[in-house]
Amino acid sequence: MVITDERGRILVQRVDYRTTCLLPGGAVDKNEPPAPGAARELREELGVTMTVDRGLAVDWVSADSLNAPASMRFPGEILHVYDGGTWDIEQIAAIRLPDREIKSVEFVEPARLPSLMSPGDARRALSALRARINAAGPVLLENGLPIAPTVLDRAGALRTARARHHLPFHAGPAPEQLSVVQVWGWLLGPDGRALVLLEPDTGAALLPGGAPELLDRGDPLATLRREVREEAAAEFGAPPLFLGHLCDPDKPSARLRYAAPLTRLGPPSVDPATGRNHIRVLATPEQALELFDWGLPAADQLAAVHQARVRLGIPRAARQPLTELPVATDLTTL
Repeated sequence: MVITDERGRILVQRVDYRTTCLLPGGAVDKNEPPAPGAARELREELGVTMTVDRGLAVDWVSADSLNAPASMRFPGEILHVYDGGTWDIEQIAAIRLPDREIKSVEFVEPARLPSLMSPGDARRALSALRARINAAGPVLLENGLPIAPTVLDRAGALRTARARHHLPFHAGPAPEQLSVVQVWGWLLGPDGRALVLLEPDTGAALLPGGAPELLDRGDPLATLRREVREEAAAEFGAPPLFLGHLCDPDKPSARLRYAAPLTRLGPPSVDPATGRNHIRVLATPEQALELFDWGLPAADQLAAVHQARVRLGIPRAARQPLTELPVATDLTTL
């Protein structure tokens, strides 16, 4: 079972019979189907009763990869991974561990899974979590890797720690005494999805935008337009809507957020600031937030994005698979 908290961290268990962590779950009993088996294991391990009806992945595990004596290996093993959903504080508080087997549970950043789990278990968990974000339905895996990789798999999303900004979001303008250190934009396509960039070498996600430079002459919109061109070869319509700002209580600085209609996507270009060619994808705002670690203040920013979307006359996007934009794209066809 893949279970996350409201920050997108994934639940792992420390058990008394292995040195590595596991996802909740276990082996099925004789003649027991996988989904009821997962629900039973959840009751036994966490004391939680819930319906298990959303699959994320089916993994074929070769005999050679099993960490077991040769006499105990099967010709291969089939593992089903189900979606346990996002748990709030009350659901997490309701966890009750058994007297034996499960020593503790914790929610961890997905990038930590390879250091906490066996290699195959970590690959499977990350593949299943990417499948949940991508929303294209269950995926087929072989030894933890998808046989038809999505853009999130190819980019290696979640293998490095997500951008962490647990800063309060303020809908009003930034106080004049705060220096602007960052300007990012929620650029919304005609179908309501937002442009998200993935770094090709780390898989890390970011919104288009960046730090002001002297040539911007203190104009945050000039910063945003320049950074959007450099990072994504994109243009946005005018006038952008100001959403608000984030401020760090320990630093006299502000990070500005805007929303605007995405009007043009040219051929990908190398970002002169980094020398990288970002991978461009369209994702719903909700999917985008799952690729960040912005903490609970992210909900306030998400609400501001949807308010701006309504003002811009852009429809709300249904959850759907991420769309990679590797070439110049006619946005009217989306």
